[in-house]
Amino acid sequence: MTYQQEIATADALISGQSAWDGIAPESVARMRLQNRFHTGLDIARYTAKIMRADMAAYDADPANYTQSLGCWHGFIGQQKLISIKKHFGTTKGRYLYLSGWMVAALRSEFGPLPDQSMHEKTSVPALIEELYTFLRQADARELGMMFRDLDAAREAGDEIRAAKIQHAIDNHETHVVPIVADIDAGFGNAEATYLLARKFIEAGACCIQIENQVSDEKQCGHQDGKVTVPHEDFLAKIRAIRYAFLELGVDDGVIVARTDSLGAGLTKQIAYVREAGDIGDQYNSFLDCEPVDAANLGHGDVIITRNGQLVKPKRLPSNLFQFRAGTGEDRCVLDCITALQNGADLLWIETEKPHIGQIGGMVSRIREVIPNAKLVYNNSPSFNWTLNFRQQVFDAWAEAGKDVSAYDRARLMSVDYDATDLAIEADERIRTFQRDAAAQAGIFHHLITLPTYHTAALSTDNLAREYFGEQGMLGYVKGVQRQEIRQGIACVKHQNMAGSDIGDDHKEYFAGEAALKAGGAHNTMNQFAAA
Repeated sequence: MTYQQEIATADALISGQSAWDGIAPESVARMRLQNRFHTGLDIARYTAKIMRADMAAYDADPANYTQSLGCWHGFIGQQKLISIKKHFGTTKGRYLYLSGWMVAALRSEFGPLPDQSMHEKTSVPALIEELYTFLRQADARELGMMFRDLDAAREAGDEIRAAKIQHAIDNHETHVVPIVADIDAGFGNAEATYLLARKFIEAGACCIQIENQVSDEKQCGHQDGKVTVPHEDFLAKIRAIRYAFLELGVDDGVIVARTDSLGAGLTKQIAYVREAGDIGDQYNSFLDCEPVDAANLGHGDVIITRNGQLVKPKRLPSNLFQFRAGTGEDRCVLDCITALQNGADLLWIETEKPHIGQIGGMVSRIREVIPNAKLVYNNSPSFNWTLNFRQQVFDAWAEAGKDVSAYDRARLMSVDYDATDLAIEADERIRTFQRDAAAQAGIFHHLITLPTYHTAALSTDNLAREYFGEQGMLGYVKGVQRQEIRQGIACVKHQNMAGSDIGDDHKEYFAGEAALKAGGAHNTMNQFAAA
């Protein structure tokens, strides 16, 4: 409804209640507009439709790829969306990513933990709820400022300005956007995955990402020692998440199936085989095996049949079985095809480097079976982007016969190369990586998992160096506050950002002239009025 329709609806309700004479219809309308999402399920249904529309737009034109940044606190997510609206005028195509890595490192009651699913699993849906609480508050704050501007225009008798503000209110774009939420490997069996997925969805998640690692052996996707599960186990968890979406009425819910097989050389289980060539048999076909004979058959060895022959899978002292070297890409392709054929909507292939040719090669094979296969891709801080892309340019130049004798491939990260043609071309490839990968490698959504983990560390280091050094207070003023003012950073008025003005509005609604408001003449935030 429009602003005036909300007022009229509230007025009709209030006029029928004689005891509600002190309730102002316009104040009710404002509060309703400031809180348009009443539950997490409202958010999940709303954002799921956004993602589905964006996926269709990408299918029509890969230039319509989407992006997100990871965040570990509601305030961080809120500031990202406020910044996006400030710089680009719209949130379209911009999401948030909730990283299990950051929850483990920054939100666990055990303290900092590695990305091994050891953190409290309930902390993840709690963060989803926190993020949406802050995004909804960003809506309330922005609309509250519009309402104040509307009141000022009315008091000044400026009807044209008042009409423009009311039009802006009617067309207000919410800060609430989709969150791609990381459920790791499901924190247990399929039932545990289903129960946790429900919590995710009830908190507002429209998109859940799950990986094919063994839950109790889970490792960060960019570390060694990863262990995958047979396809049937993974597909059961995908179905569990779909059931959770459907049970809660989020019919457009999105599932991202992540495969870690490219860098995972181990499995904990030999897949069950019903018949030759089935999905279990295909999984087992990648096992590193040796023929069985009397000489190599030991006590307790496991034996399977392959192509009519008895073979012995190589088992490690850890009781894990290993895959044949060089089978990672083939396993990734099989993982992706089977996931899409069994309820997943998007793919995530965890790679060891950002290389469009490598990713695109796998996607081409997947699209031979699933033509509209689309990826979510981790533009990970675990990659050394500068070194990787400089080496890619070096290799491309060398292959083309270009003289690269001025460069030491192993030292290309050095600052000595920063101004060279090779470094300039590498930076241009980094700049266009997301656009190029969307067009050439089927990547629908680009994300950075841990950006604010690194930006917080970098900005804190810079501030500590200046503030505790010779610059003293100037280190904060020059490096932080002056930049906030000059760049129009919303939280320079931190009282407003924390909800002080919203609280003042409510005080006035509730107590009228008797309201004791914080935003008076002596509030030091007035010093930033010109900012």
